[in-house]
Amino acid sequence: MIFAGFFLCVVASLSPGLTAHSEGLSGEDTAFCRGGLALSYPDLDINTCMFIPQEAREKISREWGPPKVQLATADEKKKYTLIMVDPDAPSRTNPTRSYWRHWVVVDIEGKGLRAGDVKGSVLSDYTRPTPPQHTGFHRYQFLLYEQPTDQVLTLSEQEKKSLGFQKAYGYGQNGAVPLEIMEAV
Repeated sequence: MIFAGFFLCVVASLSPGLTAHSEGLSGEDTAFCRGGLALSYPDLDINTCMFIPQEAREKISREWGPPKVQLATADEKKKYTLIMVDPDAPSRTNPTRSYWRHWVVVDIEGKGLRAGDVKGSVLSDYTRPTPPQHTGFHRYQFLLYEQPTDQVLTLSEQEKKSLGFQKAYGYGQNGAVPLEIMEAV
């Protein structure tokens, strides 16, 4: 599977208004963000890692549905998989349920992804970011992978019952982090 791009969004309580900013992100978080993935909510466009201001955070958590997702460099002839996770569940200081699954869509046509019209097979319905109170900042990561042409991607019955992403996919275990850019075979 070739990694095509991803995005990290830090949801935090900051100053009012809908102007998001990337000031204060850790070097690790800044390095995570690459690939050109763009997200759009009704009043907020996100095309880089950033802190989300309080007003927008409340709308993302309570009002808005899934964002419009676009990758301008998507290959129109390929299919993609989109995954949204919270690596900080239940809190960043105690991420015992890290990489909590919020959304999984497979079989996304490259042509639609280029236009921001993401349609595919939904394996996990979109779940709004709703971090528990008093758990600090939560990062919500959107990962986009180029999908192999010869594979059908599904969730097992056990995976469907659990929203935990880390255990199901080995994410972060034994140093396994499927975020490296891999060369095409």
